[in-house]
Amino acid sequence: MIDVHHHLLPGLDDGSPDLATSVSMSRMAAGDGITHVVCTPHASGRYTFNPEIVASKLAELRAALAAESIALTLGAGCDFHLSYDNIQDALIHPTKYTVNGKNYLMVELPDFGISPSLSETFYELQLAGITSVLTHPERNPTLQKNPERLAEWMRNGMLTQVTTSSVLGRMGKEAERMAHKLLANRWVHFLATDAHNLTSRPPKMREAFDAVAKRYGADYARRLCVDNPLAVFEGRHLGDQDEPLNLFDDRGEGREKSWWKRLFDR
Repeated sequence: MIDVHHHLLPGLDDGSPDLATSVSMSRMAAGDGITHVVCTPHASGRYTFNPEIVASKLAELRAALAAESIALTLGAGCDFHLSYDNIQDALIHPTKYTVNGKNYLMVELPDFGISPSLSETFYELQLAGITSVLTHPERNPTLQKNPERLAEWMRNGMLTQVTTSSVLGRMGKEAERMAHKLLANRWVHFLATDAHNLTSRPPKMREAFDAVAKRYGADYARRLCVDNPLAVFEGRHLGDQDEPLNLFDDRGEGREKSWWKRLFDR
């Protein structure tokens, strides 16, 4: 399994505080069946994102994992907060914040006060060659009350990532309810841990993988936990996806399967 959202690098944000914890989290992830991790420290007003420091921390952790014989392939990205300065910088430097310097960007919304202009922002990022992956929409109070905002973004090419703990009911009832609604409608493209530590937010995917496989089918679970995230890790186009349900209006705008397939074959 491939985890595309994981606060594994030590001392950069509210995730792992030190190298020893990062090694322990890596060992736990590998033991759970995770083979690849994208390290995604916050890029926000509170936590400055510096690619050179990220690269240094990544090299340090890779060396520590090799010394401990922990088989985990690490990549780099960030948890991109949609501040004005971040957006402008990303438009000028499109690969600075993306996963492994490719074309996918893990985007986090504010909990409240989602700007009406965000649709335009996502379109501008798209024009810059960036495919936005919205992290944990099921945990966002605004989207819980108004999922049509998410539908609008998805109709224009937004991808979505749901947290494994939400699937299992460990992020609250509302997050669990919305996670399963999104899964049932095939609006989810990735599951990821959003791991921060070894206890309350651990780096585990297997239980959620099994739950999705049992309820929604093994092929869908594999797509969310292996095929799609590996494409992101390697910077490839996603393959064919399940056609989403209840995404388009009654007029059937954009409902043709060929349209949906073209979205991922661009």
